[in-house]
Amino acid sequence: MSNEILVNVTPRESRVALVENGVLQEIYVERANRLGLISNIYKGRVSRVLPGMQAAFIEIGLDRTAFLHAADVAPPAGCDEGIEPPRPESIRELLAEGSDILVQVLKDPLGTKGARLTTYITLPSRYLVYMPKGRGIGVSSRIEEEAERQRLRDALQDGEADMPGGWIVRTAAEGASVEALRADMLYLRQLWRMVAERGLYARAGELVHEDLPLHVRSLRDLLGEGIERVLVDAPAAHVQMVEFTRSFMPGSEARIEAYTGSRPIFDLYGVEEEIDKALERKVPLKSGGYLMIDQTEAMTTIDVNTGAFVGHRNLEDTIFRTNLEAAVAIARQLRLRNLGGIIIIDFIDMQDVEHRRQVLQALEKSLVADHAKTSISSVSPLGLVEMTRKRTRESLEHLLCRPCPSCEGRGFLKTPETVAYEIFREVLRQARQFEFQEVRVLAHEDVVALLLDEESAPLGELELAVGKPIRLQAEALYGGDQYDVVLM
Repeated sequence: MSNEILVNVTPRESRVALVENGVLQEIYVERANRLGLISNIYKGRVSRVLPGMQAAFIEIGLDRTAFLHAADVAPPAGCDEGIEPPRPESIRELLAEGSDILVQVLKDPLGTKGARLTTYITLPSRYLVYMPKGRGIGVSSRIEEEAERQRLRDALQDGEADMPGGWIVRTAAEGASVEALRADMLYLRQLWRMVAERGLYARAGELVHEDLPLHVRSLRDLLGEGIERVLVDAPAAHVQMVEFTRSFMPGSEARIEAYTGSRPIFDLYGVEEEIDKALERKVPLKSGGYLMIDQTEAMTTIDVNTGAFVGHRNLEDTIFRTNLEAAVAIARQLRLRNLGGIIIIDFIDMQDVEHRRQVLQALEKSLVADHAKTSISSVSPLGLVEMTRKRTRESLEHLLCRPCPSCEGRGFLKTPETVAYEIFREVLRQARQFEFQEVRVLAHEDVVALLLDEESAPLGELELAVGKPIRLQAEALYGGDQYDVVLM
């Protein structure tokens, strides 16, 4: 099976799917009315400085002010080259309210939080990341061969004399020629000069530099040697992507193919079905076990259950095999759903220490291909694993869904019986305070049905207690726990 990138572009939405060995691993969505802001550079204005938090709020032209922590503010340049200046004790020494500053978005606005900013500007290309305010040369940890790491460092050192700053060599640079690396350096140098010049003349809140559109950006970030082909279903996007590869990724344009089939590309490869599954709380495992994934603002919890899997040997073996399968499935779900922040995994309790080690090893191995940075703790005696995954954009659920208007995101509703008893209490409360001739109860049809059937006797007793008739009215637009008691 091959690794492929599938690109679906419509006038208002672009979607990119990363398919590895026939299985969907990652999905990226960008909509015209909610474009991602990560890597965008703005001319910001400091609106408030908070010394107690060592942070500041910056106006960059969005609905909510963005957040800039002191650790993300580049210090003044040192007097002598190679000497790191001391960090100021207060953020007020770095920023002043009302001043303008060039900032880059680190994280998109998430929920009620504004965007996270930095003044350490980074400009990525195919092989490199340039940091105008950084220093030194770093090489991706995924390039393991020391000789290759040194070759890449030497190539950059020879070409950086007239370009101060720091560099990061990306994983895609492994095996790249010196000429290709120098071409990237020249491109980034010219790009930074243009950004810096625009930044000088831009007004506060103005966008200075915007990252590439999703379908082109996916080539820069995802198109490695392991990708055999990229299928694109929009002619205009196909032309853009081919031109981009000719300019910045010579030799890769042959892998960009136009999809002209009549059936939608995501339907043909089963991507639509996988997206729908990724929005469900329950994830079935092939063995018969299952995962329960609950996403909250504070953290994500994942519970592993044996379900219908009874095993063939003994209980400990059954638990071990279920946890092993779950570890692989969890790694995929984290990527597919783009779950970030704190993640708590509740594996089924294992008595054998070796089993715990193997399950943790399986989880770590399955996360190697993840583009987001992850950190995993050891398995606790209760079978809990605490881990973090870098969160830069909204999860798939937050991007495609909204909280249920009936339960307001709680995930549950009061039972019709509970609502019926609340109605009884509300009728009595109002009857003791006001004069009326009739009571009219408006509620969901399930509640009305219960009051007319199982709770008809208590309803009759209530009518006798208040001395007035009680009329019931089913409202199709009411939620399951919504009701009104009206005195006529």
